[in-house]
Parts: sequence; structure tokens; C-alpha cells
Amino acid sequence: MTITLKTAAEIGKMRLAGKLASEVLEFIEPYIVPGITTNEIDQLCHDYIINEQDAIPAPLNYRGFPKSICTSVNYTICHGIPNDKKLKKGDIVNVDITVLKDEYHGDTSKMFYLGEVSPHAKRLCKITQECLMLAIKQVKPGCTLGDIGYAIQKHAESNRYSVVREFCGHGIGKKFHEEPQVLHYGKLGTGIALQENMILTIEPMINIGKRHIKVLKDGWTAVSKDRSLSAQWEHTILVTPTGHEILTLRKEEQ
Repeated sequence: MTITLKTAAEIGKMRLAGKLASEVLEFIEPYIVPGITTNEIDQLCHDYIINEQDAIPAPLNYRGFPKSICTSVNYTICHGIPNDKKLKKGDIVNVDITVLKDEYHGDTSKMFYLGEVSPHAKRLCKITQECLMLAIKQVKPGCTLGDIGYAIQKHAESNRYSVVREFCGHGIGKKFHEEPQVLHYGKLGTGIALQENMILTIEPMINIGKRHIKVLKDGWTAVSKDRSLSAQWEHTILVTPTGHEILTLRKEEQ
């Protein structure tokens, strides 16, 4: 396992890439209303990244992925491919953005509500966001990957939700996906210890029902096997000398 510790210059580029990724989510929010299609959301984000940010939407053609963003609606867990189906009132959708700027990646996602959504959908999104923030609170030199996974698993399962295990967070930098893998479940004190200047993503996927998944015929879209609602939130995080810095923090979170 080769984990790359970032230089000061690289961290500067990662800060910029992270900021741009967060700004795409801020830009797209007003457009996510009932009646819009995920293809339209994709096109708006694509044009904004290319034309306004002078950057590259990293998912486009990554290992054959056909779109510039991932849009995962309701029981889709992750890697949903944008399409022409209109979103309707009551839907929840995860928009996952990865921006490539000056050869470095910023990766983040958040949940959006389409109009008024059900209390159980809202609660799932809230608890999933709490899982992410509890995990981020663990991040500092000496914290283990198991500590991160444990924080997520404990909070999700104490709320009677399940943690998807087939997908994980990851190191990130010049490459979209680097070592280490960041599991969203685990035991305290296990796995590698974090070091200053590591950069990684934490991106828990939490289901209302069972954790089991099914990947559709397109080879990308992962859905909950029991068709229960799923939610995900993601940030890119730098390990600092005394703790962490969220590189993809949005204005609403500051």
C-alpha cells in the first residue's frame, strides 16, 4: 500500500480543487426542483465546471463512465448515471461532484430534497450527514481508519440503519482514487494510522433497509437490493498537524 503524503504545493492545489467542487454543489442547488431531469443537472454542472471554473469534470469517461457527475435518486446508493427521467416531488437525490483542476482532484457530494419529502427520508439524510461529520471529527494524526469506520457504523446502526460495505472512501490527489481505502465500518484502533498531509475522502452510504446492494446492467448504478431508500454525503479531508481541514466545505456549513 503506497500512501502519498502531499507537499505544501500539492495541498494548495487540493484546496483549490476542493473549493471548486463545493462551489458546483452551491451553484446547482437552485435548479434541483421537481420536473428537472438528472441529465439537465449533469449538463448544467458540466458547463459550469468547464466554462466558469476552467476545470474538468473528472467522472466523464473515467473507466468508461458516460457523464460528468453521478446522480443517485431514492434507492440508488451511488454511481447513478444521469438520464432523462424527471425528478418528482418527494424524491431525494445525491449529486456527486469531482472536479479536476491543475491535475488535482476535489471530490464531494450532498443530498438534495425535491420539494417536501417524507419524514423518514429526511431523517435518513440527516443521520447520514451526521455519520460523515462524526467520522471527520475523528481525523487527526494517529487516528486509525478503524476509528473512522467505527464512528459511522455506530451512529448508523444505533439509528437502525445499515452501512453499505461494497464501496468506500479513498485517498485522493493527482489520482481520482489513491490508497488507502476508507471503510465506513470498523473497529476502534484497527487499520493504518493517519499521518499529517494525507488527504482522503469519507463518503458513507447508509440504507434505511438492509445493506445489500445490486449493480444494474449498466455496470455502474448501485441500488439497494430491497429497494429501500439510501443516502450519501461526502467530503475531501486533509490531515493537519493537530486535526483536519475539510477541503470541500460549503458556505452553508461554515
